[in-house]
Amino acid sequence: MTTQQDLFESVKEQTVLSQLSALSGWDALTGMPKDAGHFRADTDAYLAEKLFQVATGDKRRQILTDLTSDGQALNELGQLVLKKAREDFEITGKIPQTDFVAFEKTLSEAQDYWSRAREANNYNIFKPYVERIIGYLKQFIPLWQKEEATPYDVLLNQYEPGLTVKKLDDIFEQLKVGITALRSRLSVSGTVPENMFLYREVSKRQQSQYAMSAVQRLGYNLNKGRLDDTIHPFMEALNRDDARITTRWDEKNFQMAVLGIFHEAGHGVFEQNVDPKYDDARAVLPISMSIHESQSLFNEVIIGRSKEFWTSEYPKLQATFSPVLDDISVNKFYKGWLKTDATLIRTEADPLTYPLHIIIRYEIEKAIFNDHVDLADLPALWQAKYKKYLGLEVPDDLNGILQDIHWAGGSFGYFPSYALGHLYAAQFKATMAKTLDFEAIFKSGDYSPIFDWRQAHIWQHGGAVDPNEILENATGESLNPKYWLDFMTKLYEDAYQL
Repeated sequence: MTTQQDLFESVKEQTVLSQLSALSGWDALTGMPKDAGHFRADTDAYLAEKLFQVATGDKRRQILTDLTSDGQALNELGQLVLKKAREDFEITGKIPQTDFVAFEKTLSEAQDYWSRAREANNYNIFKPYVERIIGYLKQFIPLWQKEEATPYDVLLNQYEPGLTVKKLDDIFEQLKVGITALRSRLSVSGTVPENMFLYREVSKRQQSQYAMSAVQRLGYNLNKGRLDDTIHPFMEALNRDDARITTRWDEKNFQMAVLGIFHEAGHGVFEQNVDPKYDDARAVLPISMSIHESQSLFNEVIIGRSKEFWTSEYPKLQATFSPVLDDISVNKFYKGWLKTDATLIRTEADPLTYPLHIIIRYEIEKAIFNDHVDLADLPALWQAKYKKYLGLEVPDDLNGILQDIHWAGGSFGYFPSYALGHLYAAQFKATMAKTLDFEAIFKSGDYSPIFDWRQAHIWQHGGAVDPNEILENATGESLNPKYWLDFMTKLYEDAYQL
């Protein structure tokens, strides 16, 4: 007789294997020797094969069949895990094992070749892997597709349940109109802040000392995390007691690492505070990417770009960096911190122009899967869209199509989550402000009320609750881009003295 415990043990095995795979991925991007990539690809392929067998094999299939027909055997948590395990089976189980393993090995190899391409500033080194990954996904999409209207909808749905091209086109149109109008007002009527002091030399040690102390005040627990260096910053959570963050450094641009650490620690503090009852089932309870990004962006933008925060935090940063900013007042610092400029690099973009970087990637990915654009044209398409939306000439591959690691990981459909994360974060902030006095909280030095609200309304649920439900339960309404546009308008009208 199949029991709930059988389900829990099977899913726990999948979760443990997922942790091993995540550990391998973290090591590959932080400390693995340059020449070890081909051996690591074999290791990752082996782990992928084991994961596939556990998640889709005869034993799992029998468990799902038996417990689906005998729902009385399950408590509330069991019903949830069964539902999520079935959904996971529907995605992974429809792919032939040989293709699944080959795809995972390709992804492992692709990350190595992406790094090599960046070193050489030559997209052609990475290009064959982009084409292979896209080829695999185009092969898998018909196996996954149910009622989705387009192939790209299938990929979007895997990162954000219920998200569609139709919805995104509408949301992104609202953002394009709002961003363009505000940028025009700032350029015509605003007083452009001076920010050259942001490029004064600050050592890596000083940057790390300030940023890590700040994110701990915001709740990131170093007993459950760590900071490492990498090419492209990311957070890797093996479990709620091991959520690791990474960053990259520039001693002539401290804003990049400080905000980058804020961002990744936002991901990390989320992972560290998921309800322990979900520990063994995390492999089938993935957290929505938009909800995850809302919390990293809450740290980076809602807090890390707010005047109330820096009024309290700037003296700490100034003291840590002393004497570099001793001559810069908090008011001058804050205005310079908010200066908006079109940039080539997404991760260095200010919050006002950032969604345009996401829209560019969204339109390219949509063209790949829905419009069957010639893959040889991707660099030219990238360049054309940066000219159209940001008025920038892309000088080379490193500052263009090679800047993001996501395609090397097969994460087509992921980028829109960043933009949605901005919108979710602003909507959460608007609701929180009804009961929390942010200025008083930051002035007190005790940021726990902000931590507690997010833990109660967002973090504890992990991937057990769908993103729309989390948003509506927390804010009382569905997604509304107006909150983000209003938030940006207030920030920049203040900084530009409109």
